[in-house]
Amino acid sequence: MFAIPEQFSNATKANLESQFALFSSLTAKTFEGMEKLVELNINAARTSLESSQNVTRQLLSAKDPQEFFSVTTSQAQPTAEKAMSYSRQLASIASGTGAEFSKVAETQIVETNRKVIALVDEVSKNAPAGSENFVAAVKTAISNANAGYEQFSKTSKQAAEAIETNVSAAVNQFSATASKATATATGAAAAA
Repeated sequence: MFAIPEQFSNATKANLESQFALFSSLTAKTFEGMEKLVELNINAARTSLESSQNVTRQLLSAKDPQEFFSVTTSQAQPTAEKAMSYSRQLASIASGTGAEFSKVAETQIVETNRKVIALVDEVSKNAPAGSENFVAAVKTAISNANAGYEQFSKTSKQAAEAIETNVSAAVNQFSATASKATATATGAAAAA
């Protein structure tokens, strides 16, 4: 007679432990992503500082305005390439962290659903006669929720892939435009 409340108590405890594990895992993934982001920003700042110092030295040592303009225009392409590289790395970090979040959440949902179905099966063994329809309805609801989650998950993955494709296309277009602008500026500097 006391088996059902005990089963729900154990299920509640298992659910809380599972949620704590999920929270811990997501927190760890967040810190990993932040570490990568901080490292990327430190490297970008270091590289930018070194590059700025080199360009400043070149500009200060320019002998005439034409050489000054030439040095200035020669920096457009490398600067654009560095910005594109940074953008790609940033997108990679964000995409990787998002994928890890999805993976952890998906694993958690599968495990929680397994436990809920096991609990429903166990409780239904002790259920009074005539409650078969209710148990079937609960199982159907769980099945429908799982199907909805799977569709949401597929749609989310497709949206993430579309965003990544669009970002890559924008980066490539920007790179092409920067290359064309650098070539035009270099040609203009050579003609002057």
